[in-house]
Amino acid sequence: MLAYKTNIKTKEIYNTSHMVSGLTGLVVQPNKAIVGANAFSHESGIHQDGMLKDRNTYEIMTPDIVGVPKTKIVLGRHSGRHGLKARLKSLGYKIEEGELDKLYVLFTELADKKKEVYDDDLRVLMGDEIYSEIKFVHLEQIQVHSGTNTIPTATISLKVDNKLIHESATGDGPVDAIFNSIDRAMNTKYLVESYQVRSVTEGRQAMGEALIRIRDGKNRFTGRGVSTDIIEASAKAYLHAINLMEYEKRSEKQELEIEDVNEKG
Repeated sequence: MLAYKTNIKTKEIYNTSHMVSGLTGLVVQPNKAIVGANAFSHESGIHQDGMLKDRNTYEIMTPDIVGVPKTKIVLGRHSGRHGLKARLKSLGYKIEEGELDKLYVLFTELADKKKEVYDDDLRVLMGDEIYSEIKFVHLEQIQVHSGTNTIPTATISLKVDNKLIHESATGDGPVDAIFNSIDRAMNTKYLVESYQVRSVTEGRQAMGEALIRIRDGKNRFTGRGVSTDIIEASAKAYLHAINLMEYEKRSEKQELEIEDVNEKG
């Protein structure tokens, strides 16, 4: 060993990896060293025998060193604000009281759907809040009718700059119908370059994440949405991308207006 120190906070490696995964939409592969789900799993006989005799044989770092939680603490609707704040703190999140009230409402809504809320669910919830700060267009309500031998139809209610708009549209599937209804509400046909969905937590009541990229000329905007309902997650992702596009347009317009005033002044 060389006599050098790096000051790396190794206990933050696991949480940081999952935070980056949530923000970028890049999945942490199960076989990824240190942070993957199988990083500290040993299946073959020779590996298991070596682990039993000396753990250092196959693990130069232990789960505890990189911040992998030893136990999975389950939260539920009755866990309370204090329990939620304490668990988020243990996951590396610093929450102010004002933020906690808003998060607790979202947490109880999730707990009603899932009954049991795990650490990965909380990470997804926190990531969703980070992404949802910019909102010119807000999803109020969504309803989809779809099935065998039925034309998929979506009805949506949006609040656009505090004005409530209701629209309906059909599509090739429920997600396409959702996108078409949003297009009608916004009076714009957005160009979708890519769309994907994935499960970001485990089980039948898993949180689903939708990622979508839309284009406006040369500019591309990536939206992300999460929910136990993948249709809702898709709508959130689409609106998130639209909000980012609107933010860019309004910022450019404001800059031009300021430049115009300065030139006249």
